[in-house]
Amino acid sequence: MSDSPAAKPFLLLSTRSEDAAAHAEQLSFARAAGLAPAMLHQIRLERQRPRALDMSRYAGVIVGGGPYNASDESKSAVQLEVEAWFADHLAEVLETGFPFFGACYGVGLLGTVGRGRVSRKHGEEAAVVEISVTADGAEDPVLAGLPERFHAMVGHKEAIEELPAGATLLATGVACPVQMFRLGPNAYATQFHPELDADTFEQRLRIYADQGYYQPGGSVRAVADARRFDVARSAQVLRNFTRLHSGHRG
Repeated sequence: MSDSPAAKPFLLLSTRSEDAAAHAEQLSFARAAGLAPAMLHQIRLERQRPRALDMSRYAGVIVGGGPYNASDESKSAVQLEVEAWFADHLAEVLETGFPFFGACYGVGLLGTVGRGRVSRKHGEEAAVVEISVTADGAEDPVLAGLPERFHAMVGHKEAIEELPAGATLLATGVACPVQMFRLGPNAYATQFHPELDADTFEQRLRIYADQGYYQPGGSVRAVADARRFDVARSAQVLRNFTRLHSGHRG
């Protein structure tokens, strides 16, 4: 019998009000990260926003995408509450160096709390794009094992226009210059979705068909490309992140 302490779970913070999308997101992140679903606890912030969050219970925090944008001109009361909640807790994450990984919405969160500039200048319709790893990215352990160029799925209305001071650019793209960055020692954000595969990409595009993420016919092309290119390589960043911060071996 091993005397080593039990591994801590990771915490997934979601903002999706659609049950099917929220459930699929939890399963997708667990699969892509190489975690058993039970090792990825989920809090749906559109339903509840805990006053206190005991970080000591978790190995790290993961944030998925969602309908909110920092640059939205009109925001609901719930969105404003979620943004205020994140501002408080991300400040703690950055101050303590607690492991954080945000996909898509995480870019806007880290960009905002880090006082960078988030805008709609570099938005991308739902698609498969080529991601290029920077020289700094090639040295970062969260990108270990990835080639200099790989494919990943995107679909976002806003993006980083100007990185926060002190942030490190880890990966870039043609239409969206900031595809991944690090802020502080352990806070990461990707504009692409490393948790998705072709099937979950198709499901998500169907759920958000009327939300302005693609033009008519765009989802068909995007899903076809997700089946044609090796998009699974992008999940390596999640596997590396969880392995580095929990001792997990996938």
